[in-house]
Amino acid sequence: MKIRTILAASTATTVLAGAAFAEAHGPMTIGITQNNVGVDSYQTTYEQAFIAAAEANDDVDVVVLDAGGDVARQIAQVEDLIQQGVDSIIIWPTNGEAVIPAVRKASQEDIPVIVTNSNIAEQGFDFVASFSGPDNITQGSRSAEIMCDKFKDMGIAEEARVVQISGQPGYTTAIERAKGFEDRLPEVCPDVTLVETQPGDWNREKSQQVMEAFLTKYDDIDGVYSGDDNMGVGALNAARAAGREGIIFVGATNFSVGYEAMEAGDYWGSIYQSPVDDAEAALQTAIDVLNGEDVPFLNYFDTPKITQDNMGDFTKPVF
Repeated sequence: MKIRTILAASTATTVLAGAAFAEAHGPMTIGITQNNVGVDSYQTTYEQAFIAAAEANDDVDVVVLDAGGDVARQIAQVEDLIQQGVDSIIIWPTNGEAVIPAVRKASQEDIPVIVTNSNIAEQGFDFVASFSGPDNITQGSRSAEIMCDKFKDMGIAEEARVVQISGQPGYTTAIERAKGFEDRLPEVCPDVTLVETQPGDWNREKSQQVMEAFLTKYDDIDGVYSGDDNMGVGALNAARAAGREGIIFVGATNFSVGYEAMEAGDYWGSIYQSPVDDAEAALQTAIDVLNGEDVPFLNYFDTPKITQDNMGDFTKPVF
């Protein structure tokens, strides 16, 4: 799908950036290949926000593609965007290592690549102009702090046992959120035991099944850390069905279902991340790179802690 923007830009910065490139080259064409829009509401909202931001800038054309979670399809989409002669490519990687050859090919064709939301593996960094998204290791670290603080308040920080439901194997966000949690938890709560980790693949139903297996295997579970609230609520549903009360649930991206579970007092905390901010930041990063502006390689936006104690300071996520 190709979208020719027809509305005025939403900010002065965007107007100037787009106008500078347009004056020398005509409208900039930016292609995006996303991970899997249908897998969760975050990615769906991201796509809607990206299209809206592009439509708000009449100096930008965008080609919007979705890999549907298929690495081979995403590689083919990158090659197609190269053949179309786009000015820049934004990629939300389906797999942080597998997409590197395609990203390298785009770089060799002098097409700047912006990685969005989930970074590629480090060996591909030389072929990337910038990463735009959250700091996933910091998110995992902050989730560990949320859980540790709660255990301390409960007086169980010297004995608590935790299980982890991670995201899709091989997916950089999943790897980094797990690493942030696993590295930080023993620093802040050295006596808490991380008993086992299993992937939930960003899927609520699978995460519920993973949690059911955990509950059967372990009589004593005090906390569950999930790579996002979609999976966390699946785990919560399993605990409810099994009648296992008192477990502390913490996620790494706050979804609307997680926010609602926090309101109900069933889910303790998460990390607040806006897909609208994510999408708008990626598009603006591509525009800035094309206009020769000084863009940091790791172009993070902040993702603060949210718990039952401070959730009134945050609006309910739309995804």
